[in-house]
Amino acid sequence: MPADAALLDLLRLLKQRNYTFVTPTPATHARVLSRPDRQVAHTIEDVLGWSLPFQPGVMPPDLLECLATADMLEAAASGQRSRIRVSALRGKLYLHSAYPTVTQEAVFFGPDSYRFADLIARELSCEAPAADARIVDIGTGAGAGAIVAATACPDARVTMTDINARALRFARLNAAAAGARIDIIETAGLERVDGPIDIATINPPYIVDDGARTYRDGGGMHGAELSLELTTAALDRVAPGGRVILYTGSAIVGGQDALRTALAQRAASAGCSLCYRELDPDVFGEELDGPAYRDVDRIALVAATLRRGP
Repeated sequence: MPADAALLDLLRLLKQRNYTFVTPTPATHARVLSRPDRQVAHTIEDVLGWSLPFQPGVMPPDLLECLATADMLEAAASGQRSRIRVSALRGKLYLHSAYPTVTQEAVFFGPDSYRFADLIARELSCEAPAADARIVDIGTGAGAGAIVAATACPDARVTMTDINARALRFARLNAAAAGARIDIIETAGLERVDGPIDIATINPPYIVDDGARTYRDGGGMHGAELSLELTTAALDRVAPGGRVILYTGSAIVGGQDALRTALAQRAASAGCSLCYRELDPDVFGEELDGPAYRDVDRIALVAATLRRGP
């Protein structure tokens, strides 16, 4: 389709310009945009990274044409505004939703994407799967996990799933721009994925979201419920010797990590081992001001690898 071809051209042209924008947290983004000198765009990064409105002459004509052809421009009080952002991760460029990501179908990308990508790269480097391994990235979003896995294991069969059609569109284009061969399935979890899996990678939402936005809301257990559900479903499908790689957040209440306890129980029931560690002891501290977190000490970022014995 012309719109998709235009977005691929956009990524190609940005790559040629050595575009390297790194997306911060929404809180940091808001703080930067609150500065008096950050109200209108002056650079490509301002337009496609910081989501600032821009006047004619700011964007090079070839990039502007790509955005127009892809229908990714909208009117703004100070000119026009891009409906997408582009971020760099491990040498690849990723399309995702413009700031602020407030709609149900928003495609989120941020610091968790970078940490998740690093976790997958490290896991696959320390223990490479078989050349013909089946790898499934569950809830892929913009596709970072699947693309990192496909890059690390070019002979593996990699599949990415998501229930968000817009996310899968961006993920497909991001994979094409990265030169990664990846299958795409629109589904919740693993419902339409056939056969056993050698490696499942999961980076689910883990915050209680008042708007119940799909990309952000992790459900009960202070946001950890979805992480537990997806990991349990993946364990049921992992082949002997296979593993589930989970990156998520867990609310610590009274010094106790309910997700860790629940995962240990599920792993034992499934005959799997569990390696669990905190990556960051304290993130999204602003969430503790809300009623859903009134009893929470902190939110920790965690990595869990669950392995099925041979």
